[in-house]
Amino acid sequence: MAEQFSGAQNQIPRLFDSAAVRLNRTRAASGYAAFDFLKAEAAVRLADRLELMRRDFPLCLDVGCHAGTLTRHIRQTGKIGMVIQADPAPAFAALASNEGPSVALDVEALPFAPQQFDAVLSCLMLHWVDDLPGVMMQFRRLLKPDGLLLVSLLGGATLTELRAALLEAESELYGGAGPRTVPMADIRDVGALLGRAGLALPVADADRLTINYPDMFRLMADLRGMGEANAMAGRKKTPTSRRLFLRAAEIYQDRFGRADGRIPASFEIITLTGWAPHEDQQKPLRPGSAAHRLADTLGVSEHDPEASQTTSGQTASDQTTSTGPAIPE
Repeated sequence: MAEQFSGAQNQIPRLFDSAAVRLNRTRAASGYAAFDFLKAEAAVRLADRLELMRRDFPLCLDVGCHAGTLTRHIRQTGKIGMVIQADPAPAFAALASNEGPSVALDVEALPFAPQQFDAVLSCLMLHWVDDLPGVMMQFRRLLKPDGLLLVSLLGGATLTELRAALLEAESELYGGAGPRTVPMADIRDVGALLGRAGLALPVADADRLTINYPDMFRLMADLRGMGEANAMAGRKKTPTSRRLFLRAAEIYQDRFGRADGRIPASFEIITLTGWAPHEDQQKPLRPGSAAHRLADTLGVSEHDPEASQTTSGQTASDQTTSTGPAIPE
């Protein structure tokens, strides 16, 4: 089955350099404990979701485990048994072994037997996957009937400030811009993948976090420490001039700087939840079949989450949007 998915991958555009992704993660592994704050925040949110589930999960798979952060947090829920941890970087897989069994593998060609896991989880890894629909289908194949898929990934509103500053600086200095930041998916797109993969009761929601930094260079140092440096296949292979980064830092400060001189960095964490179909599962109602409007019951007005204005905090959740069920017609 792994060979079947591998063959399909050859037909899709390759946006990412998988060797560079693995190298970036390998370089980050030894010092990751100092840079795992975003991973830890996302892991806590997944653990909170897991704690609400009215059942246990004896055998789980964590795809993109980093240093075992997610396993450490979800174990505290008391709802999981063994977790098989997997990462494309052997260095991270070795670190994760402190939390339980771990293996280094290709995330887009998972080697496990069908219907083997009670839950498949992933925390801040899938934004580096080229064939996200194919990976979601693999996750579905690995789940036992009524098994849980619970994943989080970085969404399209991530690092909008940094993207804008680099784009403007490169266009100003060189008359054009190359691929320096990862193109990330919109919540509606990734939410729809749950239904396409054959998962039941799908829900997609997003939280936006804002972290304030003294300057752009500290932000970029954190990204390298997280293993999130540029791994685009089309990136320039020659060193980038310091002039470009200095100009981008000026633009970042001018356009987005706070009154205290710090700059905000936005991170959108999209969380996806779905279940492998089972005959005893609750069936979602047909859209529009409700007898009463939720807004009327709560005594509030309906609004478009995309139109909400965000505010910033030191490390705060600024906005939450959700879609679900996300089953395409």
